[in-house]
Amino acid sequence: MATVLIIDDSPTETHKLSGMLSKNGHAVITADTGEAGMDKAKAERPDVVLMDIVMPGLNGFQATRQLTKAPETANIPVIIVTTKDQQTDKVWGMRQGAKAYLTKPIEEKTLLQTINDVMS
Repeated sequence: MATVLIIDDSPTETHKLSGMLSKNGHAVITADTGEAGMDKAKAERPDVVLMDIVMPGLNGFQATRQLTKAPETANIPVIIVTTKDQQTDKVWGMRQGAKAYLTKPIEEKTLLQTINDVMS
């Protein structure tokens, strides 16, 4: 199974996502800011990153762009997981280098399928 880094400033969302992933055999690492997420991605080299957009400091779009451009993390797929569901947000997220874009609330089946898709 995969090691998944969740970057989200909401303890509730992090808890929900962690629970879904853990019960399906995935290892979970968490960060509550874009900056902390960047550091953890570089240090831990997860198989996939779940990225919230609306966070203080470095937002999810900025962090996604930095992760996908940095040589040491460029091969880690980023899935944006957010409440922002406008088409312009989706387009912008994909332009930053995200491999998928999911809107909250997320169904467990959709989350697991998307992780499998971006890793294959």
